[in-house]
Parts: sequence; structure tokens; C-alpha cells
Amino acid sequence: MTEVLANPSAARDHARAMAGTVAEAMPVLPPVADDLPDGVSGDDLLWEETVAAGGYATRRLARGSRLRLIDVKGDACASLLVFNAEMPTERLNVADTVKIQWNAYLGAGKLLLSDMGRAMMSFVEDTAETHDTFCGTSNAATNAAKYGSGMNSGPCPNGRDRFLLGSAKHGLTRRDVHPCVTLFKGTKIEPDGAIVPQVGPFAPGRTVVLRAEMDVIVVIANCPHVLDPRDSYTVTPLRVTAWRGPVTPPDDPIRNATPEGLRAFENVEDYFRR
Repeated sequence: MTEVLANPSAARDHARAMAGTVAEAMPVLPPVADDLPDGVSGDDLLWEETVAAGGYATRRLARGSRLRLIDVKGDACASLLVFNAEMPTERLNVADTVKIQWNAYLGAGKLLLSDMGRAMMSFVEDTAETHDTFCGTSNAATNAAKYGSGMNSGPCPNGRDRFLLGSAKHGLTRRDVHPCVTLFKGTKIEPDGAIVPQVGPFAPGRTVVLRAEMDVIVVIANCPHVLDPRDSYTVTPLRVTAWRGPVTPPDDPIRNATPEGLRAFENVEDYFRR
């Protein structure tokens, strides 16, 4: 390989020979999926990608889009940032997501709320029911202390730096990386206040489907949970699929489930009324 890289022509030929190579974790271009829900056309498919263990992914999604995340092998850990794509200074607010819904445990029917009181995404389906709003993601220091390395270019990349890479693709910087929610790995709070991690491994194939309630930028980091008690860097691939869908109608059951949720949707509708 060293000889190939030292010769530009040989390096070019080697690179071109890789065309058509399929890896376990990679985007599919153009996106193709053979397991879309009934009634969803392949023409509406926007994104199909498998995120590697320790990897990240990001995409801008239009209002009404559905985002499906699948824990392929039972040990994925999908930490999530969400921004208003039109005005990224508005972003997911985990504290308000918990406080306004009177519930810290995310699942079907719950919302991800912005710092301006608007519904950003809603949980349409959830077969995992194991998520975390308390702990955030790992950083270089936590990974270095636990695994001996936490660098982006090392064997144990951390969630925060993966967020930095994904956010940078949209012109965002370090100060834009905000507290996240984590899907597929959970925590429970005991009566004495202790945080108990629920990290599995779980059965493969657990699924979450989110609906975009405004135009959003989504950044995903697939790195081990910061409280994972295992000594080794343990995480498995995450499959991501997105497709076009209709904007939430006035009679939607998630929209109308609670007074607080209804107000968050009304705030969105007022925003788009401009």
C-alpha cells in the first residue's frame, strides 16, 4: 500500500478499483430500501445509510419527513442533535422536552421540543422504549479515561467530536453542539436519585420512527453510552432511513394528546404562517 500511495497514478488506479465496493456501513446512493412501510413509495425515499460503530451521520429533512432508526444488532447508541434548518439558533432543548411533557422517558407519542417552545420531531413509533434524556454523550476526556483513547481519528471516537463533524457540514461550530437525547440506550432514575444505565445488549431490530414537525437538521452520533459499564468500546451499526411524508394534520392524535403538546404544535403552525 505504501508503494501505491507514493505513486499518484497507482493511487488513482487503486482508488478507481474500489468503485462499487459495498461496506457494512455506508450511505446508499441513490437511496434504495426494500422494507418501506405500506403506502410509502420508493420515489419518496430521501436517505438510506448504515452508520458504523463509532460513526456519525447528518441530513437536512423537510417538514413531514419520517426518520426511521433501526438498532440492527442490538447494541447501537444513537445520540441525537436537532436544529431548525431555517434558523439553527433554534435547536433541541432537552430540559424543556422533559419539563413541558412532565416526563423524562421518551417513547411513542412524545415530542422533541425546541428552546422556543415548538415541536421539532415527534415519536410516531417506538419498539425500543429504552432512551436517555439525562446523561448526554461522551467526550474525548471520558473516552480517554475509559478506553485509553477518545480522538476522532482513534479507535474509540467520542460522541461530542462526532457531533462537531456532523454539525460542521451545515456551517455550525463547537458552540452549536448542544445537549442531546440518546436513543436505544436508556437510564432510569431510582428513588434515591441514582442513575441506572440500561445499555443491553438488546434484541436486534428495535426501531424508532420520528416525524419532522419543521424543517430540521439532524445529527446522529453512534458511540457507546457514557455510562456503559463495559470495559471495551462496545457499539454496533445503526440503520437510518428517511422518506417524505405529509405535514401533521389538525386531528393528529400526537398533536392533540396533551394541552402542552398542542401548544407546541400551534407554535410551529404559527411559525409557518408567516
